Amino acid sequence: MSFYATGTTGRLISELAFGTEEEPEYPFKDKVTRLLSGPLGGDQQIGAMLAEGKIDMLIFFCDNLAVQGHQNDVSALSRLASLYNIAFATNRTTADMLLTSTLLGDESYTRIDPECIKHYANRKL
Repeated sequence: MSFYATGTTGRLISELAFGTEEEPEYPFKDKVTRLLSGPLGGDQQIGAMLAEGKIDMLIFFCDNLAVQGHQNDVSALSRLASLYNIAFATNRTTADMLLTSTLLGDESYTRIDPECIKHYANRKL
């Protein structure tokens, strides 16, 4: 399983510690590919990966009580996740459910691309 995250988020995930203070465990250390900071292009990098079929699940938390400087980028990610039928969590409860799903890591499960993508990709110009 590969993890991709924008700048600061990637650093924070890599530094997550579990266990005890005397014996901390860092389960995500060296397992997160950090992209650019979201507002500096990282959101677009993730969007491109969604469109290329390189991402199966998207977890994107933001402060809903504050205006995001890159709100258009956030909206674009939401649209792409919906369009490409990507599991998408915007809050902790949904993320918990996705991350504990029995389908996570199940090689027999295949995400189905919506028919509209196939039709649009094969349209005559």
